[in-house]
This record gives sequence, structure tokens and C-alpha cells, in this order.
Amino acid sequence: MSSGLTLADLAGSKQRNRIESLVKAGVGSAASLSIVISVAILAVLVIRSAGFLTQVEWSSLVSSLGWFPRSNRYDLVTLLLGSLWVTGIALAVATPVGVGAAVYLSEYASKRVRRWLKPSVEILAGLPSVVVAFFILQVIYPTALEGVLDSKYTLFAAGIGVGILTIPIVASVTEDALSAVPNSLREASVGLGARKAVTTVRVVLPAAVSGITAALIVGASRALGETMLVTLVAGGANGSARAFGPGSAGGGVTMTSAMANLAAGSDSVAVSSGVTLNPVNSLYVVGLVLFMFTLGLNLIGDRLVRRFRQSY
Repeated sequence: MSSGLTLADLAGSKQRNRIESLVKAGVGSAASLSIVISVAILAVLVIRSAGFLTQVEWSSLVSSLGWFPRSNRYDLVTLLLGSLWVTGIALAVATPVGVGAAVYLSEYASKRVRRWLKPSVEILAGLPSVVVAFFILQVIYPTALEGVLDSKYTLFAAGIGVGILTIPIVASVTEDALSAVPNSLREASVGLGARKAVTTVRVVLPAAVSGITAALIVGASRALGETMLVTLVAGGANGSARAFGPGSAGGGVTMTSAMANLAAGSDSVAVSSGVTLNPVNSLYVVGLVLFMFTLGLNLIGDRLVRRFRQSY
């Protein structure tokens, strides 16, 4: 017995098909536009960086022992060391606090406590970085760091501030990873007589190691890209000599703060008579290096997540 359906009936409504095509074209255009913008930014960075590097002495990029672009001293090592110091200190602050908060929220907190505690942790992500910067300078430094550090403006203080801003990211991503671990693993561990702490440390955390790794990589990228707080707290607004330690009295500068200082014109170091380059053009080189660092972190994070990922 024939159902009476034709090929045109199975094709569906023409109006609905047109709407589906428009929606598909719209979201496809949005995806393509994001790729085009990223490629355009990268192309500008590469072209402008190449133009600048053909005019500057390459030896000055690694041997100037300081970042003073308006005095023709473009020591990229100074920026790299400053960025690594701030990122490392930030992770040292954010990792134990963020992972600890995530473990408590996922494994120990009741639903009532979790309902108000998790938003309280995540609200740190909404704090303006300039507010955290003044908190570090006016509260943390006088109460805990004065007498320990040689100066009020140091990379160490900046790293602590960036760590505070990184805590909610590490905590949120880690908590999501822990919550994704099946309860059957916890129940099996408890059934074998393991205590809650043993179950958490030996079963839940290893099972969520890929998510925790991703949280740390995201946190490192967040710390590496922080600008305003480091600009205010690190103390390198007028350039900086190479800081071999995070507590150097002369302050320090990172890749992002160096870009902010040059873009805003706050680098007020006297210009030497031999300067023939526009110091602002060095922004493109620093931006390209920062882009490569961030891309490298993302690639490493993706590789680690794939390596340690477990399917349940």
C-alpha cells in the first residue's frame, strides 16, 4: 500500500529550507570572519616586525641588558624574564588556592555551601585589574611585603596580584574537570575501604588530570596576557634594566606592560642623539613574540590534554 508521499514532500518546506540555508551561511560567515581577523592580525605583526628587525641591530635584542626603547635599547630578554617571573609567581599563588578551592567545592562542600561559595570564587574574575593593583600597593605591600622587598614596585608584587586574578579561572576549570569524574569511581574506592581524602587524592585527581592540566595552561595564558596590573605594580613604566630576580628594587617590565607603556607614551626616558628608529614600531615585535608564546602554551596544553585524557 502506497503512503502517497512524493519526493517533494520528503524534501520539506521550501521556506524552512531557505531559513536553514541562511542560518548556515550566517554562522559560517561568523566562523570565517574570526579566522580572517586572526590571519590579518598575524600578517600585520609579521610584516611590521620584519620591517623593524631589518633596521635594528640584532645584538641589541639580547645584549642591551635593559628595555629602554627610546634610548635605542631593545633587550627582548628583559621582557621575557619579566613575563616569566610574573607568570611563575602567579601560578605559584593560583595553583594551590584554585585547585584547593575546586577540590572542596567538588568533593566536600554541601549543595547549600556550594551554591554561594562558587559564585564568590568566580566573582574575583570580574574584579577590574586596576582595583587589584591598588589593593596590592595599599594593603598587601604594607602588611606583608614591606621590609621583605627592596621596593614597593616589583615583579614579585605584580605576580601576586596576577595570581589573585588567575585563581577563579584555575578553580572554575578544575572544578568542572573534577565534577566530570564518574561517581562510580568514588563509590568503588569507598567500597574498598578508602577514606574521603584517599579517594580524592588517589582516584579523583588522577582521573581529572587532563582537565587540571588545561586549567593550569589557561591560567598561565591569563597571567602572561595581564597588562594593567603589571603596568601599575611592576614599576617599569620608564623602562627597566634586566631583572634577574622578582624582587629587584628597580622594578621590572613584561611584554604586555612594555607594549602598554609605549602605546600610551609613558616611556619618558630621554632619547639619545643616535636614535633613528621609531620606538613604537618595536610594539609589533613584542606583540609577535607574545603571540608565539601564547600559541605555544595552547599547543602544549592541547598535547598534554590529549595525552592524559581518559574516557569513561
